[in-house]
Amino acid sequence: MAISLKKGQKVDLTKTNPGLKEVLIGLGWDVNKYDGGKDFDLDASVFLLNGQGKVNSDDDFVFYGNLKHVSGSVEHLGDNLTGEGEGDDEEIKIDLSKVPENVEKIDFTVTIYEAEERKQNFGQVENAFIRVINSATGEELIRYDLGEDFSIETAVVIGELYRNKGEWKFNAIGSGFSGGLASLGKNYGVNV
Repeated sequence: MAISLKKGQKVDLTKTNPGLKEVLIGLGWDVNKYDGGKDFDLDASVFLLNGQGKVNSDDDFVFYGNLKHVSGSVEHLGDNLTGEGEGDDEEIKIDLSKVPENVEKIDFTVTIYEAEERKQNFGQVENAFIRVINSATGEELIRYDLGEDFSIETAVVIGELYRNKGEWKFNAIGSGFSGGLASLGKNYGVNV
C-alpha cells in the first residue's frame, strides 16, 4: 500500500524498497469548471540539481522541449495538452542507477502554459497529485495529494527525490511560484 504524504513530509524510498532501481513519477490534475474561454495546458518539468539547488547545465532541465536527460536517467514521456481523463496526466521515468553523481536532488514541477496570456492560475486547478511507482512491479509506493491551497500561482514545485547517505528519499514540497516556467528556470539556474 502506498505511503500517503502531507506537505513537508519526507520518506525513505530506496531504504524501504531494497533493490529499487527504476521508478515512474505520475503527475495528475483536474481543472475547475470555469468560463475563461481558453483551454488549460499544464506541463510537468524536471530539474536535476546539485548540492546548491541549481542545475549543473541547461541539459539538467527535462521538459516538453527536452524529453530525455543526456545521462538517460530521466525521461519525460510526453506532453498532455488537455489533462483530460483519469489517472496520470504526465509521466516521467527515472533510472536511479543512472543519475549522475553531481545530482543531489531531482525536483518535479508543474506549470501552466501561457498562464499570463490566458489569465489562468493554480487556484483554478484541483485534485493535483504526484505519485511514485515501482516500474518493475507497478506498485504505487508514495502519493502526495496537493490540496487546494493555491490562488495566483502559475507554477508549483510538487516534490523531489533527493540523496541522503547513499539512499534516495522523497520530499512532498507543494510550493507555489508566480511567473510560470521562466521564474522556475531562473530559480534553478537555467538560462531562460
